[in-house]
Amino acid sequence: MGSNNLERLNIGIFGRRNVGKSSLINALTLQDIAIVSPIPGTTRDPVQKSMEIHSLGPCVIWDTAGLDDPTELGEIVKRKTEKVIERTDIALLVLDFEHGWDRYEDEIIKELEKRKIPFITVINKIDLNGSNTYLREVLASKNIDFSEVSALRKTGIDELREKISKKAKEIRSVTKLLEGIVKEDDLVILVVSIDPETPVGRIKLPQVQAIRECLDTHAYTLVVRDSELEKALSSLSRKPAIVVTDSQLFEKVKTLVPEDVMLTSFSILYARYKGDLRIFVEGIDAVKKLKDGDRVLIAESCTHHPIEDDVATVKIPRILKRISENIMIEYSHGRDFPEDIAKFKVIIHCGGCMITRREVFSRIGKAKEKGIPVTNYGMIFAMDSGILERALEPFKSQLI
Repeated sequence: MGSNNLERLNIGIFGRRNVGKSSLINALTLQDIAIVSPIPGTTRDPVQKSMEIHSLGPCVIWDTAGLDDPTELGEIVKRKTEKVIERTDIALLVLDFEHGWDRYEDEIIKELEKRKIPFITVINKIDLNGSNTYLREVLASKNIDFSEVSALRKTGIDELREKISKKAKEIRSVTKLLEGIVKEDDLVILVVSIDPETPVGRIKLPQVQAIRECLDTHAYTLVVRDSELEKALSSLSRKPAIVVTDSQLFEKVKTLVPEDVMLTSFSILYARYKGDLRIFVEGIDAVKKLKDGDRVLIAESCTHHPIEDDVATVKIPRILKRISENIMIEYSHGRDFPEDIAKFKVIIHCGGCMITRREVFSRIGKAKEKGIPVTNYGMIFAMDSGILERALEPFKSQLI
């Protein structure tokens, strides 16, 4: 799990051409990852590096192209840079005294604030212009905090890392899938579905993550398939603290797990871990009100080929048709997400285990701007099984 880029802190480095973005990424990583050149526009495509940084832990650092390329190619490059913003947890906006502050910086600050992405402004090249006070005065007038570094001489880099580390600790409401739910000595049962969508010889990421967290918490973990759940429960000398199941198995599992045992799903855990649980819960009300002719977007972050009884293309549409026969359904896959979402009444998102938390929040933000409710797969299956309230019981204190 530690090597998975989807769980790493994504740091995006932005700024105009030739302000030293590539030099900064090399200084932060202590490696020559990005090409450094005095020629403006050397970086055309985003460059990423996964690594561990002292005081930050596992990170993905993105070096992006300059925002001020006036050419037609520059517009293409700019769009690629905007894609990086969508997956950025913390942004570094790099400046230097030569370029100063202009509309480019105003535009990116506006975009970061709109997306609620925390950022750190970095004045680079202080070895060349350390006595220049103009840029400092501009930032002070805008009430923008900043760090000063020389990426070339590695001056101020340790202090910048500490500032990034502090921001990182502030950005997540929960840092673990089972945070606040499972404690030491708890017995946890994980009901895992081995279906055609499951990679051969492996289990899905949320399940692996839950197992590891139980081990870290010193909880006892029993992993079973749904076909063995009844036998497993009858063999226990004590009741489990919680049962976590694949959402598709709610209908069967709910009849086997005693009412006084908490029951939820991996997808609902991910709704809190990577998304906004409250928004997803509210989205269910809109699903219940769907009528003929309404359009629904099903957003699937995986890119697997649909199987015979596929969740996104078969099972969820089957549930929706029980609400209203002629609901119109469209799909998005992987990292593709439609720009024009105003036509949809509801967006139903997968758990998001194959994209970053920031990407999920970016999608939620776009929907919120248009007033479109969003929910997720786990909520849909819990609603259909009539146990949504029970499935949300582990999170009750957060939803009050």
